[in-house]
Amino acid sequence: MTPNEFHETSESHEALERLLDRALRELPLRRAPLTLESRVCGELERRAALPWWRRSFAYWPLLARAAFIVICGGLIRLAFLGGATAVAGVRSLSWAREVGAITASWAANLAALLAHTAPPTWAYEGIAVCAVLYAVLFGLAAAVYRTLYLQPPGDTIP
Repeated sequence: MTPNEFHETSESHEALERLLDRALRELPLRRAPLTLESRVCGELERRAALPWWRRSFAYWPLLARAAFIVICGGLIRLAFLGGATAVAGVRSLSWAREVGAITASWAANLAALLAHTAPPTWAYEGIAVCAVLYAVLFGLAAAVYRTLYLQPPGDTIP
């Protein structure tokens, strides 16, 4: 497309847009259906009648908000203290320490055995396969996103 053709197309789109805008502005305003209007007004009245504790946090009284924040802070502190106590209790268990040492030793021995028996090219090939699979996954995700979210509703994919 040449610059002239692009400019002409752009001008025709703008003229069409102005024409459509003017035509739509000249149309009379439409009143909402009575059923919709009554439902919306009823919902607004229902929400206005809710007590403060059933509304959004921003509508709560200042004292209630402050108490809520203090209580949440206390609960967070209690959770951290409980976690620290649990960790200290696990550390005091000698059998847990032995199981952890055995498991770590077994995992380290297995990793060393695999590292010594497998040729280095297998590791490089494995890394390359992972990189290719990651690239394919990224490409598929981008294609799906483009297809589902970036296509205007009336357009079709060629």
